Amino acid sequence: MVVEERTYVLHTGVSMADYLRIYETEGLPAQKPILGGFLGYFVTEFGTQNQLVHLWAYADLEDRRARRAELAKNAQWQGCLAKIRPMILSMENRILYPTSFSPIRSLPVQTGQADTALA
Repeated sequence: MVVEERTYVLHTGVSMADYLRIYETEGLPAQKPILGGFLGYFVTEFGTQNQLVHLWAYADLEDRRARRAELAKNAQWQGCLAKIRPMILSMENRILYPTSFSPIRSLPVQTGQADTALA
């Protein structure tokens, strides 16, 4: 199992509430059935301002590649991107591997097919 951490910083002056409303109502409904493994979406209180972090679990890097390729073909997702992409100043993503003792390894995660425990 791998976890993808995606970090976005919005332009100064962009409304965080507007971004989150668009993403929650248009983007997430397009992503969840395709990507599965949604772990959470977070905003910052301290540190870098206007920052969003979201986490997605995948079986492995090939699973991630295949799911993201399918998402790229989705018209609803492309429509959402047209609205939110101009709001984003910077984007960074990292692949994280949970340790053998990490509690996340036993959390149930929707993988797009059925609820399964992360392994």
